[in-house]
Amino acid sequence: MATVKLLSDDELSSEARAVFDDIRKVRQSDFINNFWRALAHDPRTLRRTWESLKEVMGPGTLDPKVKEMLYVAVSVAHGCSYCIHSHTASARAKGMTAAEYSELLAIVGMAAETNRLVTALGVPVDQAFLADAAD
Repeated sequence: MATVKLLSDDELSSEARAVFDDIRKVRQSDFINNFWRALAHDPRTLRRTWESLKEVMGPGTLDPKVKEMLYVAVSVAHGCSYCIHSHTASARAKGMTAAEYSELLAIVGMAAETNRLVTALGVPVDQAFLADAAD
């Protein structure tokens, strides 16, 4: 359940409306999801978040599907059900297959398990790994 009212288009400030217009233009869709409707109460945060998301998820070195799959992985790790669903849908729209999704979840689960084990055991980072980071 939302902690704030999800604003309809009729309830938007002019600043929030401008961001929604840009979301629609960039995504080539009239659909505005609930995340943006909740953020619309604070047009500055709405705009900042949208601009950052456009930059990070926009064209770059990584394939758009890979970016969405990474977003899913981080969302699973953080336990954000909303982001898991929205970015899984986006990854599927960008071509993620059922097999890729299964493998992604297996990797997330394995990383979570080994992260907890290495943390509990206090395993120091291998010097060879630190040398690679400097390159």
